[in-house]
Amino acid sequence: MKVCGVELKGNEAIICLMSLSDGLIDLPDCRVRRLTLVDVNSRDQLIDFQFAFAKLMEDYKVDKVIIRQRPTKGKFSGSANGFKMEAAIQLSDGFEVETLSATEIKEQLSHNPIPIPFTSTGLKAFQEPAFTTAFAAISRKK
Repeated sequence: MKVCGVELKGNEAIICLMSLSDGLIDLPDCRVRRLTLVDVNSRDQLIDFQFAFAKLMEDYKVDKVIIRQRPTKGKFSGSANGFKMEAAIQLSDGFEVETLSATEIKEQLSHNPIPIPFTSTGLKAFQEPAFTTAFAAISRKK
């Protein structure tokens, strides 16, 4: 199974591809690390963002997209931009979409700790939340 962990931050969707095969985690190379929605008030830009995201998932044969859930209110609440991007991703065809709360991710990581330090993954530091989201989803017991 191949998943894509997504963290929505500002007007960017930060991604991390991950697959699980025979108990081994693989982090395939990806041509992009983040997708940006330049003008969130433009319908055409939103359609372009949705198309680019869906095309990326199709090209890398992603089965499931896992979005790190953001609170709707409070100090760390998500922005309207992020919720528009989340809706665009959720309404895309060709892959399943799921959201995981920070609590669910933390609980999953307590049961299945990440086996290597993040710095050894070769990913950029800003991809760590997307990485932990993908790892929490892929390491769940079905």
